[in-house]
Amino acid sequence: MRLSIALLVIVISVQSAPGAAFPKAGGYRGIWYFNQPTNDEYVYKYSGGLGTYCANHIPMAVYAPAVNKTFFVYGGTTPGNDTLLEMVSYYDHATGKVPRPTILMDKKTTDAHDNPVIALDDAGHVWVFASSHGTSRPSYIFKSKKPYDVDDFDMVFQTNFSYPQPWYIPGRGFLFMHTRYSPGRACYWMTSTDGTAWSEGRCLAYIAQGHYQNTWPCGGRVGSTFNYHPEKLGLNYRTNLYYVQTDDMGATWKTVSGETIQTPLKDVKNPALVHDYEAEGLKVYINDLNYDKDGNPVIFYVTTKGWNPGPENGPREWRVAHWTGAGWEFHRITDCDNNYDMGSIYVEPDGVWRVIGPAIPGPQPYNPGGEIGVWISKDEGKTWEMTRQLTRDSEFNHTYVRRPLNANPGFYAYWADGHGRKPSPSRLYFADKDGNVNRLPYNMPTDLAEPEHVP
Repeated sequence: MRLSIALLVIVISVQSAPGAAFPKAGGYRGIWYFNQPTNDEYVYKYSGGLGTYCANHIPMAVYAPAVNKTFFVYGGTTPGNDTLLEMVSYYDHATGKVPRPTILMDKKTTDAHDNPVIALDDAGHVWVFASSHGTSRPSYIFKSKKPYDVDDFDMVFQTNFSYPQPWYIPGRGFLFMHTRYSPGRACYWMTSTDGTAWSEGRCLAYIAQGHYQNTWPCGGRVGSTFNYHPEKLGLNYRTNLYYVQTDDMGATWKTVSGETIQTPLKDVKNPALVHDYEAEGLKVYINDLNYDKDGNPVIFYVTTKGWNPGPENGPREWRVAHWTGAGWEFHRITDCDNNYDMGSIYVEPDGVWRVIGPAIPGPQPYNPGGEIGVWISKDEGKTWEMTRQLTRDSEFNHTYVRRPLNANPGFYAYWADGHGRKPSPSRLYFADKDGNVNRLPYNMPTDLAEPEHVP
């Protein structure tokens, strides 16, 4: 039986601040989730502490220089992991503390595909987009009543969307990239100047059974990279790599070389194709999208021989595709041991490219995640070196390392942990740019607390 918000106040030691309309959780507790039993030693296609899942929910954290805080969201839960709570909070860089996280709503599921994402507008209002997995549940958009505040929100829009990726473009409003089940997974976008009145959704791509897409802004431009699900095979056979971009809020879409394309894309072979991995018999799982110092796209992804976990589908490779201005270059970073070993790629002002993610085998090998490491490239992705291991001797696998928008060096990477093969508690973590790891407090007897340093 699902719990009401009122009952949750009792069950999970929720405490509300004076005058606050939304309850506060008694600590930072991530959702544990699984998908598709495999009937072997790995138990599930993927599973674990998935509070920062999935790679196509972007962004899950954003730094606000005006108040020196990193605001973030995650999929939370009760101690019994019996429902998904849409959670929002912040890290105060000045004090080094976090408040009790705010419960926006009980999504009445344990499906981590309903995890939220976050955005900030020009005035500093905090926006939270609460997703849905397909069409069985509604999706919601929340706006904070006050700028840079997570205590009180208005629910301003209810509709249906999956894999949300809202980008607030200063002076223009929202370009909201997302997915709609039609019945496959079609890439869509909508726009809004104020976040409450939205345009009709328009389809960007719907090839065969659809796509998983990752998007990211670069100034006033937004790029989208996606794979596709072949006809009669479906999402477990995702393959190929595509890229398109817009600099006018979706009015026109272009290839990386500037060729205008007609949407929706419907053909497997089209001008947006970056590489034909289907011809090589490889599957493609996209992790992240970023841009080099000249604004050229850098795509970070995994290639694998098959969907199911275990050593037989190796080698699984972390790779980058880089547009140089003259063509695409492709480079290997390292091997990982699961298709869902999701990390993030950073392109820094000094030209260093940095990948932070769980490619080091963890306590549940061949399940999603592992131990977190840092890989560095000083030649635009051509060669890579692992320079630091951030976690070691862990009880659970660490999963889904997320890059905040406008990442501050003090809150540079953000993730969760959880057992890879059976339900478990899940904790939330963040690391600074130097690789120092902090665990958000699982239990909070006080309104504010410092995260715990993890040696």
